Amino acid sequence: MTYKVLIIGLGQIGMGYDLNADPLNRIATLARAFSEHHEFELAAGVDLDNTRRKLFEEQYLRPAFTSIEIALQEASFDIVAIAVPTELHSQVLLQVVHHDTLKAILCEKPLSYDLTEARQMIKLAEKSGIKLFTNYMRRCDQAVVEVRRRILTKEITGAIKGICWYSKGIFNNGSHFLNLFQFWFGDVKNFQIIDSGRLWAAHDPEPDLKIEFETGTMYMLAAREEDFSHYTVELIASNGRLRFERASMEWQPSVPDSNNQDYVVLDKAIEKIKSDAQKLQWYVADQISRSLSGENTSICTGNQGLATLEVLEEIKDQL
Repeated sequence: MTYKVLIIGLGQIGMGYDLNADPLNRIATLARAFSEHHEFELAAGVDLDNTRRKLFEEQYLRPAFTSIEIALQEASFDIVAIAVPTELHSQVLLQVVHHDTLKAILCEKPLSYDLTEARQMIKLAEKSGIKLFTNYMRRCDQAVVEVRRRILTKEITGAIKGICWYSKGIFNNGSHFLNLFQFWFGDVKNFQIIDSGRLWAAHDPEPDLKIEFETGTMYMLAAREEDFSHYTVELIASNGRLRFERASMEWQPSVPDSNNQDYVVLDKAIEKIKSDAQKLQWYVADQISRSLSGENTSICTGNQGLATLEVLEEIKDQL
């Protein structure tokens, strides 16, 4: 079955990040992902900006409308992707959720800046029989899924402790990693604010945190985006070290020290866990297709996105 997709918001994640990229090498936007995946048909876009609409129509040979109302009158859609600013997510969902042919909504993260509003969004989607997904895209990376498998099967063993560097706010960018760690380690059991930090863009906190999950403990530390972009994760387990940086996921197992029988060291041989991080949005689309077909998936649901938001709100309340 081919699903028709409407993208609401043609900014960077909607269309901009990969406008000049070869789709064989990079798929970083919703427009490119849904246009390249064989299970979907990119049907139309919506944006208030005339330049963006023209770019979309030139690039994808599909219509772009000035409003959601016009788009819904012109055609039927199975999937709606919401890529407008976070404060508008709920308003957009309210406009599309009752559309007759709608089967699923993909909403950019976080669902909302307001916890009550996010809960209402989820209830409304459930009441309408619509699948709601939150676009924490790292959960769709095959390397991330493989690491989760190894943690669950104890191939990565012992009490896991790690460090994560993030920037551009705990809600904006840090939430990606918090959601990832919930995927790997289970529910948050406790957290401690090490340093309250500052506000990114005058509204998004950047605290240093210690977070205890069901099967691991992570320290999330805020870097300064204006100095340079730096997003890394390092996990230390009983039997090795995992490093996750940009498009690279590496496992370095522990081995007996060949020079000293009393010591165990990290092996010089490093395993690169297969990833296709340059095409993550394509895998998001693929996971939506699989979910609609009744398969088990790793894509973040609305409720899982809500669980991340609930922790973020608790952290914010204690700052």
